Amino acid sequence: MNSAIRRLAVAALILMLALMANSTYLQAFQAGELNGRNDNRRVRDSQFSVNRGPILVGGTAIAVSNKSNDRFVYQRTYPPNIAQIYAPVTGYYSYLFGRGGIELTQNSELNGSDPSLAFRRVVDVITDRQQQGASVSLTLNSAAQVAAYKGLAGKKGAVVAIEPKTGKILAMVSFPSYDPNQLASHDLTKVGNAWKTLNADPDKPMLNRAIKEVYPPGSTFKLVTAAAALSSGKYNPQTQVRSPAELDLPQTTVKLPNENGKNCGGSDNATLTVALRNSCNTAFGSIGLDLGADALREQAEKFGFGERQLPELGAAASQFPQDPNAPQVAQSAIGQFDVRATPLQMAMVSAGIANGGNVMKPYLVQNVKTADLKTVSETKPESLHQAVSSEVASQLTQMMVDVVKNGTGRPGQIKDVEVAGKTGTAQTSPEKPPFAWFTAFAPANDPKIAVAVMIEDANVPRNDIAGGALAAPIAKSVMEAVLGQ
Repeated sequence: MNSAIRRLAVAALILMLALMANSTYLQAFQAGELNGRNDNRRVRDSQFSVNRGPILVGGTAIAVSNKSNDRFVYQRTYPPNIAQIYAPVTGYYSYLFGRGGIELTQNSELNGSDPSLAFRRVVDVITDRQQQGASVSLTLNSAAQVAAYKGLAGKKGAVVAIEPKTGKILAMVSFPSYDPNQLASHDLTKVGNAWKTLNADPDKPMLNRAIKEVYPPGSTFKLVTAAAALSSGKYNPQTQVRSPAELDLPQTTVKLPNENGKNCGGSDNATLTVALRNSCNTAFGSIGLDLGADALREQAEKFGFGERQLPELGAAASQFPQDPNAPQVAQSAIGQFDVRATPLQMAMVSAGIANGGNVMKPYLVQNVKTADLKTVSETKPESLHQAVSSEVASQLTQMMVDVVKNGTGRPGQIKDVEVAGKTGTAQTSPEKPPFAWFTAFAPANDPKIAVAVMIEDANVPRNDIAGGALAAPIAKSVMEAVLGQ
């Protein structure tokens, strides 16, 4: 054999070995990823012939598969009367555009291909039974979900409610919403047109504002600042804090004013309780300058800032600025400058305070069960951070109760139930309306629900925008739904 033929043979052998290695790698290590890709139509054709499991809330199906009279065999359907209410959570199941929401994150369980369902698939083969996906039960409270959706009607915003002791998400609503049936249709021309229309809509109905977008939290962030102050040992609820009508800021001639242009509660020195009751910018700006950026950031991170909660749903991480100067620290202490939070994050702040300072990891999936109701998996509550001590949590609770009883949070009051809450109005730019916020929990002495409401645009005059006026009544209705009021 001459050298040229030898080199050619070696090259061919190397190519064959490379091909075998690549094939082995794809089948052994990347099969799951490739099968899960939204653009893998071969797999999608096969999956559309599977009886996909239902998504359930309180035993009621909010997504189900029915027999169809076409090549796809099954049609994914979302009950028309509630489809838009749950769309930010369920997501969509589309031949052309893949999956979103729970339909994406629990896809292998819903279509029956998950490794945890292997025994069930073997039984199906042996008994010649058609493959059927597992059911996925969510933690949502249907009454709270409906109350949140009705409260947001006509507004642009989001609501998140959490069970403080467990981290169960009781409500997650974003408005405006969309009908996932439009994307699940087997009329692919209509599906394509619906996709274009939804994505061209300036109101972004497919955006889950509850978890995927961050906003300036405004005065609701004063809960974090108050937590840092109380945890520092330098402050207690009755500590006098400098709170004039305007606060002189270092390094600039610009002043930080109170919203009403007056000092806090009739005095240039107000207690921390009074400062929170009246949401005094100058008092919390003073605290921010005293504690410094690092203390505020550390406290924010203990509540979950900087971490992506529910990352499987594409949730965004809330942010505290990395290197603010002194004036920016004062602005950050009142939830302005570059502080950004999701509604989920601000619900977690209230939930952590409600749970004695222990912030629980939020979750949406309660359990997964086979078609014959055998439990495959069940989510267990998990502690995320101890944000503050139980003593500080108790102090914050009483201060938040005072906000609702005597301060800016009065519209959040519930008859015969003690509510702890905090309002917020976050300024953006002159051409955009402020964001209206309210976060709360109830009952204050034995919390069953913590909630955050964010209103991005309520289509009302700018002077009428306030967290107490716009967001608190929605939070109240959601809390009442859970408490059976």
